[in-house]
Amino acid sequence: MKRIISVLLLSVAIFTFAFSSPALAADAASGAKIFSANCASCHAGGRNLVNAAKSLKKADLEKYGMYSAEAIIAQVTNGKNAMPAFQGRLKLAQAEDVAAYVLEQADKDWKK
Repeated sequence: MKRIISVLLLSVAIFTFAFSSPALAADAASGAKIFSANCASCHAGGRNLVNAAKSLKKADLEKYGMYSAEAIIAQVTNGKNAMPAFQGRLKLAQAEDVAAYVLEQADKDWKK
């Protein structure tokens, strides 16, 4: 019985580590530069010039299910509606950096 429990626990541990997503090691300072060069024309100061209701303010990000690095990375990578996809222009690490910057700024209400 102990052997079965040990094997089961070991299997769970291996499965957990093998299939868990790694923590994002994003760089918000780098994200600020990338955002400035690629996103600020439509999203300066956290606004949305195309659809004002869907700003990058924390309340709007939460309201529309976008208050996570994963959601922002997907939006940046794939685009949606009027927002273009940046998949061919930005590397995944750059999209991660942008997400870190957006979340950091949203938490500060886009005030420096």
